[in-house]
Amino acid sequence: MSETDPSQLVPYVTGGAFLLAFVFGAVGNKTNFCTMGAVSDWVNMGDTGRLRMWLLAMAVALLGSSALQLAGLVDLSKSIYPGPNFTWLSYLVGGFLFGVGMTLGSGCGSKTLIRVGAGNLKSLIVYVFLGIAAYMTLRGLFGAFRVGVLERAAIALPMGQDLPSLFASFTDLDKRTWTAIFAGTIGGALLVFVYWSKAFRSSFDYTLGGVVTGLVVVGGWYVSGVVGHVAEDPNTLQEAFVATNTGRMESFSFVSPMAFTLEYLMFWTDKSRIVTYGIASALGVIVGSAAYALATRSFRWEGFRDAEDTANHVVGGLLMGFGGITALGCTIGQAISGFSTLALGSIMTFLAIVAGSAATMKYQYWRLSASE
Repeated sequence: MSETDPSQLVPYVTGGAFLLAFVFGAVGNKTNFCTMGAVSDWVNMGDTGRLRMWLLAMAVALLGSSALQLAGLVDLSKSIYPGPNFTWLSYLVGGFLFGVGMTLGSGCGSKTLIRVGAGNLKSLIVYVFLGIAAYMTLRGLFGAFRVGVLERAAIALPMGQDLPSLFASFTDLDKRTWTAIFAGTIGGALLVFVYWSKAFRSSFDYTLGGVVTGLVVVGGWYVSGVVGHVAEDPNTLQEAFVATNTGRMESFSFVSPMAFTLEYLMFWTDKSRIVTYGIASALGVIVGSAAYALATRSFRWEGFRDAEDTANHVVGGLLMGFGGITALGCTIGQAISGFSTLALGSIMTFLAIVAGSAATMKYQYWRLSASE
Protein backbone atom coordinates (compact mmCIF):
# COMPACT_ATOMS: atom_id res chain seq x y z
CA MET A 1 0.00 0.00 0.00
CA SER A 2 3.00 2.29 -0.21
CA GLU A 3 1.59 4.13 -3.24
CA THR A 4 -1.86 4.62 -1.71
CA ASP A 5 -3.02 8.03 -0.54
CA PRO A 6 -3.49 7.52 3.22
CA SER A 7 -6.63 9.67 3.25
CA GLN A 8 -8.32 7.15 0.96
CA LEU A 9 -7.94 4.47 3.63
CA VAL A 10 -9.62 6.44 6.41
CA PRO A 11 -13.21 5.32 5.61
CA TYR A 12 -12.11 1.69 5.53
CA VAL A 13 -10.33 1.94 8.87
CA THR A 14 -13.06 3.86 10.69
CA GLY A 15 -15.80 1.86 8.99
CA GLY A 16 -14.14 -1.41 9.97
CA ALA A 17 -13.69 -0.21 13.55
CA PHE A 18 -17.35 0.84 13.71
CA LEU A 19 -18.63 -2.49 12.39
CA LEU A 20 -16.48 -4.55 14.76
CA ALA A 21 -17.51 -2.37 17.68
CA PHE A 22 -21.16 -2.62 16.63
CA VAL A 23 -20.93 -6.40 16.87
CA PHE A 24 -19.20 -6.15 20.24
CA GLY A 25 -21.85 -3.75 21.55
CA ALA A 26 -24.74 -5.98 20.48
CA VAL A 27 -23.16 -9.20 21.74
CA GLY A 28 -21.94 -7.54 24.93
CA ASN A 29 -25.48 -6.41 25.66
CA LYS A 30 -26.95 -9.84 24.91
CA THR A 31 -24.43 -11.82 26.95
CA ASN A 32 -24.07 -9.24 29.75
CA PHE A 33 -20.32 -9.11 29.17
CA CYS A 34 -19.06 -7.05 32.08
CA THR A 35 -15.62 -7.22 33.65
CA MET A 36 -16.75 -5.45 36.82
CA GLY A 37 -19.62 -7.92 37.05
CA ALA A 38 -17.15 -10.75 36.53
CA VAL A 39 -15.11 -9.67 39.55
CA SER A 40 -18.28 -9.03 41.58
CA ASP A 41 -19.70 -12.49 40.84
CA TRP A 42 -16.42 -14.08 41.84
CA VAL A 43 -15.75 -12.04 44.99
CA ASN A 44 -19.30 -11.85 46.33
CA MET A 45 -20.85 -15.12 45.19
CA GLY A 46 -18.00 -17.41 44.16
CA ASP A 47 -19.47 -17.58 40.64
CA THR A 48 -16.70 -17.61 38.01
CA GLY A 49 -18.91 -17.73 34.90
CA ARG A 50 -18.37 -14.16 33.69
CA LEU A 51 -14.74 -14.19 34.85
CA ARG A 52 -14.18 -17.22 32.62
CA MET A 53 -15.92 -15.39 29.77
CA TRP A 54 -13.40 -12.55 30.19
CA LEU A 55 -10.52 -15.05 30.25
CA LEU A 56 -11.93 -16.76 27.15
CA ALA A 57 -11.86 -13.42 25.33
CA MET A 58 -8.23 -13.01 26.39
CA ALA A 59 -7.35 -16.50 25.14
CA VAL A 60 -9.06 -16.02 21.76
CA ALA A 61 -7.46 -12.60 21.31
CA LEU A 62 -4.02 -13.99 22.20
CA LEU A 63 -4.26 -16.96 19.85
CA GLY A 64 -5.75 -14.97 16.98
CA SER A 65 -3.37 -12.01 17.29
CA SER A 66 -0.36 -14.31 17.57
CA ALA A 67 -1.53 -16.10 14.42
CA LEU A 68 -1.60 -12.76 12.58
CA GLN A 69 1.89 -12.03 13.91
CA LEU A 70 3.30 -15.42 12.93
CA ALA A 71 1.72 -15.14 9.47
CA GLY A 72 3.59 -11.89 8.95
CA LEU A 73 0.42 -9.83 8.54
CA VAL A 74 1.00 -7.54 11.53
CA ASP A 75 3.82 -6.56 13.83
CA LEU A 76 2.35 -6.16 17.30
CA SER A 77 5.53 -4.46 18.52
CA LYS A 78 4.30 -1.41 16.60
CA SER A 79 1.45 -0.93 19.07
CA ILE A 80 1.80 1.01 22.32
CA TYR A 81 1.80 -2.02 24.61
CA PRO A 82 5.16 -3.82 24.09
CA GLY A 83 7.23 -0.63 24.09
CA PRO A 84 10.63 -0.51 25.80
CA ASN A 85 9.55 1.94 28.52
CA PHE A 86 8.28 -0.31 31.29
CA THR A 87 6.44 2.15 33.56
CA TRP A 88 5.66 -0.35 36.31
CA LEU A 89 4.32 2.17 38.84
CA SER A 90 1.91 3.60 36.28
CA TYR A 91 0.58 0.13 35.51
CA LEU A 92 0.05 -0.67 39.18
CA VAL A 93 -1.44 2.67 40.28
CA GLY A 94 -3.43 3.27 37.11
CA GLY A 95 -4.76 -0.27 37.01
CA PHE A 96 -5.72 -0.29 40.69
CA LEU A 97 -7.51 3.07 40.47
CA PHE A 98 -9.29 1.95 37.31
CA GLY A 99 -10.51 -1.11 39.20
CA VAL A 100 -11.79 1.10 42.03
CA GLY A 101 -13.46 3.40 39.52
CA MET A 102 -15.19 0.72 37.52
CA THR A 103 -16.70 -0.65 40.74
CA LEU A 104 -18.00 2.76 41.84
CA GLY A 105 -19.19 3.52 38.30
CA SER A 106 -21.06 0.22 37.83
CA GLY A 107 -18.88 -0.97 34.98
CA CYS A 108 -15.70 -0.41 32.99
CA GLY A 109 -15.35 1.74 29.88
CA SER A 110 -16.83 -0.82 27.50
CA LYS A 111 -19.74 -1.58 29.84
CA THR A 112 -20.37 2.15 30.18
CA LEU A 113 -20.78 2.41 26.42
CA ILE A 114 -23.02 -0.67 26.32
CA ARG A 115 -25.21 0.73 29.09
CA VAL A 116 -25.44 4.13 27.40
CA GLY A 117 -26.78 2.39 24.32
CA ALA A 118 -29.35 0.57 26.44
CA GLY A 119 -30.69 3.83 27.89
CA ASN A 120 -28.73 4.15 31.14
CA LEU A 121 -28.39 7.84 31.97
CA LYS A 122 -26.06 7.07 34.89
CA SER A 123 -23.56 5.64 32.45
CA LEU A 124 -23.88 8.74 30.29
CA ILE A 125 -22.68 10.81 33.25
CA VAL A 126 -19.85 8.32 33.82
CA TYR A 127 -18.94 8.68 30.12
CA VAL A 128 -18.67 12.46 30.40
CA PHE A 129 -16.58 12.50 33.57
CA LEU A 130 -14.42 9.62 32.36
CA GLY A 131 -13.75 11.43 29.10
CA ILE A 132 -12.90 14.70 30.85
CA ALA A 133 -10.56 13.01 33.34
CA ALA A 134 -8.93 11.02 30.54
CA TYR A 135 -8.25 14.19 28.55
CA MET A 136 -6.89 15.93 31.64
CA THR A 137 -4.57 12.96 32.16
CA LEU A 138 -3.46 12.98 28.54
CA ARG A 139 -2.77 16.69 28.16
CA GLY A 140 -3.94 18.58 31.22
CA LEU A 141 -3.57 18.93 34.99
CA PHE A 142 -3.55 15.22 35.78
CA GLY A 143 -1.03 14.67 33.00
CA ALA A 144 1.57 16.69 34.86
CA PHE A 145 1.33 14.30 37.81
CA ARG A 146 1.30 11.25 35.55
CA VAL A 147 4.47 12.28 33.71
CA GLY A 148 6.27 14.04 36.54
CA VAL A 149 5.70 11.44 39.25
CA LEU A 150 4.39 8.06 38.13
CA GLU A 151 6.24 7.69 34.84
CA ARG A 152 9.56 8.50 36.51
CA ALA A 153 9.44 5.02 38.00
CA ALA A 154 10.35 3.17 34.83
CA ILE A 155 12.71 0.51 33.57
CA ALA A 156 14.18 0.74 30.08
CA LEU A 157 13.97 -2.56 28.21
CA PRO A 158 15.62 -1.98 24.83
CA MET A 159 14.30 -5.26 23.43
CA GLY A 160 10.70 -4.42 24.42
CA GLN A 161 8.59 -5.62 27.32
CA ASP A 162 6.65 -8.38 25.56
CA LEU A 163 7.47 -11.85 26.82
CA PRO A 164 8.74 -13.25 23.48
CA SER A 165 11.23 -10.40 23.09
CA LEU A 166 12.39 -10.67 26.69
CA PHE A 167 12.99 -14.42 26.48
CA ALA A 168 14.57 -14.19 23.03
CA SER A 169 17.12 -11.72 24.41
CA PHE A 170 18.74 -14.32 26.70
CA THR A 171 18.05 -17.64 24.95
CA ASP A 172 18.96 -19.24 21.63
CA LEU A 173 15.36 -19.21 20.42
CA ASP A 174 14.14 -16.27 18.35
CA LYS A 175 11.12 -14.06 19.06
CA ARG A 176 8.93 -15.86 16.52
CA THR A 177 9.47 -19.20 18.25
CA TRP A 178 8.79 -17.73 21.67
CA THR A 179 5.60 -16.12 20.36
CA ALA A 180 4.34 -19.53 19.26
CA ILE A 181 5.38 -21.11 22.56
CA PHE A 182 3.77 -18.49 24.78
CA ALA A 183 0.62 -18.17 22.69
CA GLY A 184 0.11 -21.92 22.60
CA THR A 185 0.94 -22.47 26.26
CA ILE A 186 -0.90 -19.52 27.83
CA GLY A 187 -3.80 -19.57 25.37
CA GLY A 188 -4.21 -23.32 25.75
CA ALA A 189 -4.03 -23.17 29.54
CA LEU A 190 -6.69 -20.45 29.63
CA LEU A 191 -8.99 -22.48 27.38
CA VAL A 192 -8.59 -25.55 29.57
CA PHE A 193 -9.34 -23.54 32.71
CA VAL A 194 -12.32 -21.80 31.13
CA TYR A 195 -14.00 -24.96 29.85
CA TRP A 196 -13.15 -27.02 32.92
CA SER A 197 -16.32 -25.62 34.43
CA LYS A 198 -19.45 -27.58 33.58
CA ALA A 199 -21.62 -24.53 34.29
CA PHE A 200 -19.61 -22.51 31.79
CA ARG A 201 -19.81 -25.21 29.15
CA SER A 202 -23.58 -25.35 29.51
CA SER A 203 -24.05 -21.63 28.76
CA PHE A 204 -23.99 -20.61 25.12
CA ASP A 205 -23.94 -16.93 26.05
CA TYR A 206 -20.69 -17.32 27.98
CA THR A 207 -18.96 -18.81 24.96
CA LEU A 208 -20.56 -16.34 22.57
CA GLY A 209 -19.48 -13.33 24.63
CA GLY A 210 -15.92 -14.54 25.14
CA VAL A 211 -15.27 -15.72 21.58
CA VAL A 212 -16.81 -12.69 19.88
CA THR A 213 -14.98 -10.22 22.13
CA GLY A 214 -11.67 -11.95 21.46
CA LEU A 215 -12.28 -12.07 17.70
CA VAL A 216 -13.27 -8.41 17.65
CA VAL A 217 -9.86 -7.54 19.12
CA VAL A 218 -8.13 -9.70 16.50
CA GLY A 219 -10.20 -7.99 13.82
CA GLY A 220 -9.18 -4.64 15.25
CA TRP A 221 -5.50 -5.45 14.81
CA TYR A 222 -6.19 -6.48 11.21
CA VAL A 223 -8.14 -3.31 10.39
CA SER A 224 -5.54 -0.89 11.75
CA GLY A 225 -2.45 -3.01 11.09
CA VAL A 226 -3.24 -4.28 7.59
CA VAL A 227 -6.07 -2.27 6.05
CA GLY A 228 -4.81 1.01 7.53
CA HIS A 229 -1.10 0.33 7.15
CA VAL A 230 0.93 2.50 4.81
CA ALA A 231 4.49 1.33 4.31
CA GLU A 232 5.60 4.79 3.21
CA ASP A 233 3.40 7.85 3.59
CA PRO A 234 4.04 10.02 0.49
CA ASN A 235 3.86 13.12 2.67
CA THR A 236 6.34 12.04 5.36
CA LEU A 237 8.15 9.16 3.62
CA GLN A 238 7.63 7.17 6.83
CA GLU A 239 5.54 4.20 7.81
CA ALA A 240 2.06 5.16 8.98
CA PHE A 241 -1.10 3.69 10.48
CA VAL A 242 -4.07 5.60 9.18
CA ALA A 243 -6.70 7.27 11.41
CA THR A 244 -5.31 6.17 14.77
CA ASN A 245 -4.89 8.68 17.59
CA THR A 246 -1.57 7.18 18.68
CA GLY A 247 -0.13 7.05 15.16
CA ARG A 248 0.52 3.35 15.80
CA MET A 249 -1.37 0.16 15.19
CA GLU A 250 -4.40 -0.06 17.49
CA SER A 251 -7.08 -2.48 18.54
CA PHE A 252 -9.94 -1.85 20.93
CA SER A 253 -9.60 0.27 24.05
CA PHE A 254 -12.27 2.59 25.44
CA VAL A 255 -10.74 5.22 27.72
CA SER A 256 -8.81 7.56 25.43
CA PRO A 257 -11.47 7.16 22.68
CA MET A 258 -14.02 8.69 25.07
CA ALA A 259 -11.73 11.67 25.57
CA PHE A 260 -11.14 12.06 21.84
CA THR A 261 -14.86 11.74 21.13
CA LEU A 262 -15.61 14.65 23.47
CA GLU A 263 -12.76 16.61 21.87
CA TYR A 264 -14.15 15.93 18.39
CA LEU A 265 -17.62 17.12 19.40
CA MET A 266 -16.24 20.27 21.01
CA PHE A 267 -14.10 21.12 17.96
CA TRP A 268 -16.67 20.00 15.39
CA THR A 269 -16.09 22.94 13.03
CA ASP A 270 -12.31 22.41 13.03
CA LYS A 271 -11.82 20.72 9.66
CA SER A 272 -8.45 19.31 10.74
CA ARG A 273 -10.27 16.98 13.14
CA ILE A 274 -11.29 13.61 11.76
CA VAL A 275 -13.19 10.61 13.04
CA THR A 276 -10.47 8.23 14.17
CA TYR A 277 -10.38 4.49 14.81
CA GLY A 278 -11.03 5.05 18.51
CA ILE A 279 -13.89 7.49 18.03
CA ALA A 280 -15.57 5.16 15.53
CA SER A 281 -15.19 2.21 17.90
CA ALA A 282 -16.77 4.06 20.85
CA LEU A 283 -19.71 5.09 18.68
CA GLY A 284 -20.03 1.57 17.30
CA VAL A 285 -20.40 0.01 20.75
CA ILE A 286 -23.18 2.45 21.69
CA VAL A 287 -25.06 1.94 18.43
CA GLY A 288 -24.65 -1.85 18.53
CA SER A 289 -25.93 -2.03 22.08
CA ALA A 290 -28.84 0.30 21.26
CA ALA A 291 -29.76 -1.79 18.22
CA TYR A 292 -29.92 -4.95 20.31
CA ALA A 293 -31.85 -3.22 23.12
CA LEU A 294 -34.42 -1.82 20.70
CA ALA A 295 -34.74 -5.08 18.78
CA THR A 296 -35.38 -7.06 21.97
CA ARG A 297 -37.46 -4.31 23.61
CA SER A 298 -35.05 -4.19 26.53
CA PHE A 299 -34.22 -0.48 26.10
CA ARG A 300 -34.98 1.26 29.38
CA TRP A 301 -34.26 4.74 30.71
CA GLU A 302 -32.49 4.52 34.05
CA GLY A 303 -31.44 7.33 36.37
CA PHE A 304 -29.70 7.82 39.71
CA ARG A 305 -31.16 6.49 42.94
CA ASP A 306 -29.92 9.30 45.20
CA ALA A 307 -27.07 11.76 45.78
CA GLU A 308 -24.69 9.06 47.01
CA ASP A 309 -25.33 7.01 43.89
CA THR A 310 -24.61 10.09 41.77
CA ALA A 311 -21.37 10.82 43.64
CA ASN A 312 -20.16 7.23 43.30
CA HIS A 313 -20.64 7.27 39.53
CA VAL A 314 -18.98 10.69 39.13
CA VAL A 315 -15.96 9.61 41.20
CA GLY A 316 -15.90 6.28 39.37
CA GLY A 317 -15.76 8.03 36.02
CA LEU A 318 -12.94 10.31 37.18
CA LEU A 319 -10.89 7.41 38.53
CA MET A 320 -11.38 5.35 35.37
CA GLY A 321 -10.36 8.28 33.19
CA PHE A 322 -7.18 8.89 35.15
CA GLY A 323 -6.38 5.23 35.76
CA GLY A 324 -7.07 4.09 32.20
CA ILE A 325 -4.75 6.66 30.65
CA THR A 326 -2.06 6.18 33.29
CA ALA A 327 -2.06 2.40 32.82
CA LEU A 328 -2.31 2.70 29.00
CA GLY A 329 -5.63 0.93 28.87
CA CYS A 330 -8.65 -0.63 30.53
CA THR A 331 -10.22 -4.05 30.95
CA ILE A 332 -10.43 -4.30 27.17
CA GLY A 333 -7.48 -2.13 26.12
CA GLN A 334 -4.87 -3.65 28.41
CA ALA A 335 -6.46 -6.88 29.63
CA ILE A 336 -7.45 -8.12 26.15
CA SER A 337 -5.85 -6.02 23.39
CA GLY A 338 -2.66 -5.46 25.36
CA PHE A 339 -2.60 -9.01 26.68
CA SER A 340 -2.78 -10.32 23.11
CA THR A 341 0.67 -8.76 22.54
CA LEU A 342 2.02 -10.62 25.61
CA ALA A 343 3.20 -7.32 27.08
CA LEU A 344 4.34 -7.59 30.70
CA GLY A 345 2.70 -4.26 31.51
CA SER A 346 -0.65 -5.52 30.23
CA ILE A 347 -0.51 -8.56 32.49
CA MET A 348 0.42 -6.36 35.45
CA THR A 349 -2.39 -3.91 34.68
CA PHE A 350 -4.95 -6.71 34.44
CA LEU A 351 -3.99 -8.00 37.88
CA ALA A 352 -4.02 -4.48 39.34
CA ILE A 353 -7.51 -3.80 37.94
CA VAL A 354 -8.88 -7.00 39.47
CA ALA A 355 -7.20 -6.17 42.79
CA GLY A 356 -8.62 -2.63 42.83
CA SER A 357 -12.11 -3.80 41.99
CA ALA A 358 -12.06 -6.66 44.51
CA ALA A 359 -10.72 -4.42 47.29
CA THR A 360 -13.45 -1.85 46.67
CA MET A 361 -16.14 -4.52 46.78
CA LYS A 362 -14.77 -5.86 50.04
CA TYR A 363 -14.78 -2.34 51.49
CA GLN A 364 -18.37 -1.75 50.32
CA TYR A 365 -19.47 -5.03 51.89
CA TRP A 366 -17.70 -4.17 55.17
CA ARG A 367 -19.29 -0.74 55.21
CA LEU A 368 -22.73 -2.18 54.59
CA SER A 369 -22.27 -4.77 57.32
CA ALA A 370 -21.06 -2.16 59.80
CA SER A 371 -24.13 0.02 59.21
CA GLU A 372 -26.60 -2.77 59.95
